[in-house]
Amino acid sequence: MSHSRNLFRLLPRSLPPSTIASRSFSTTAPAFVKAGDRIPDIDLVEASPGNKVNLAKELQGKGLVIGVPAAFSPACSATHIPGYLNSASLKEAGKVFVVSVNDAFVMKAWGATLDPQNKSGIRFLGDPDAKFTEALDLSFESGSIFGNNRSKRYALKVEDGKVKEAYVEPDNTGVDGEDFPLVPLIRRVIKTLML
Repeated sequence: MSHSRNLFRLLPRSLPPSTIASRSFSTTAPAFVKAGDRIPDIDLVEASPGNKVNLAKELQGKGLVIGVPAAFSPACSATHIPGYLNSASLKEAGKVFVVSVNDAFVMKAWGATLDPQNKSGIRFLGDPDAKFTEALDLSFESGSIFGNNRSKRYALKVEDGKVKEAYVEPDNTGVDGEDFPLVPLIRRVIKTLML
């Protein structure tokens, strides 16, 4: 008897072996957040764990949600978020939020480091249990790097509580010299803010 037939003998009899084999792999593309989706009605935290912020309620006009894998990470601190902070078009975005799977204290400290006088108006929010990130289908396994699942890099242009445009880094690669994928992403997002 072949090895594969032995394997199927160990599986429960409720499903035929062909069904089990066909469910083992998926070729379906990820179902990341997309234009038309509503912003999840999930609380995030700002500055302290007791200060809840719900972006579904906050973003009833124009806004921008920028997702990052980690506060204080080299790429996000040196290029990603400063790319938005230094943009003259940021004022066209409406309310702007940076979200990361971090606690409120870390996000507060990171915001104070990147924008000490808070001239940009960007608010830094923690998603400590990744519920918001998972609701957007933007989490990825990063335990070996960050200790837990984190968020993909993304930018969501939002109007009246719905995603108007979604930009998602597909491969979680971050900085790669001149081929840094976030620089074109930031330029595209900033360009759309002016429209």
